[in-house]
Amino acid sequence: MPRTTVDSTTVHYRTEGQGPGLLLVHGTGATGETNYGHLVKEFADRHTVILPDYAGSGDTVDDGSPLTLEQLADQVLGAADEATDEPVDVVGFSLGALVAVMAAARRPERVRRLVLVAGWARNDDLRKRLGFTLWRRLADLDPELYSHYISLLLFTPGFLADLDAETFDAAVGGAEVNEGTLRQIELGLDADIRELLPAIGVPTLVVGCRHDQLVPVDHSRELHEAIPRSTYLEIESGHLVPAEAPDELVDAIRNFLA
Repeated sequence: MPRTTVDSTTVHYRTEGQGPGLLLVHGTGATGETNYGHLVKEFADRHTVILPDYAGSGDTVDDGSPLTLEQLADQVLGAADEATDEPVDVVGFSLGALVAVMAAARRPERVRRLVLVAGWARNDDLRKRLGFTLWRRLADLDPELYSHYISLLLFTPGFLADLDAETFDAAVGGAEVNEGTLRQIELGLDADIRELLPAIGVPTLVVGCRHDQLVPVDHSRELHEAIPRSTYLEIESGHLVPAEAPDELVDAIRNFLA
């Protein structure tokens, strides 16, 4: 797997395909591979797909300090810089949506279009804060309960009920507790990008997940309302839409980029 150094962080990433760059930014506790690996073939026929792992995930190595959106944005764009000199389309899922917005704000010349999936703008919603705080606290109390709790929030009840153990493990990576994921959860608790949104000047698609129990869909609607001239659609899915409704997500992204 290729790697690049951004500040003091060694960022691991994967590329596949040819054509304009498509940067896929994963969510909390995931990697580029776990969130998007099964979707790469849907885009690699027309894009150079770039799958970075930002700090706290995969084989990427940093100094272990608290994370910031600015750091993570620089890291994923660092991978894009290695893959192409041209502006890239950026898809961000969950925490990755906030990283994608920060990337567009910090280096607008490097971002051609944005797709923001199951993201949020603010950190003062009590319901979301309670969910993230319990998620974080359970990691210290009982790793098994931590895994069970987040799994219940990631999927709709019917989808989870019918999921076999192998598919579940592939989708959530076993929901294991690790130090990097905890730092990402803490960032998700504090992150607020409201002041960045009115200045986003690139074409943007916001995708909400109608049955999201981790980041309720109203947060996606708020993103859409705050980003000038953005487009909005909702998918019948829980939070982990790349696993629960991959075909619908791929169609939404491909149609927008086309």
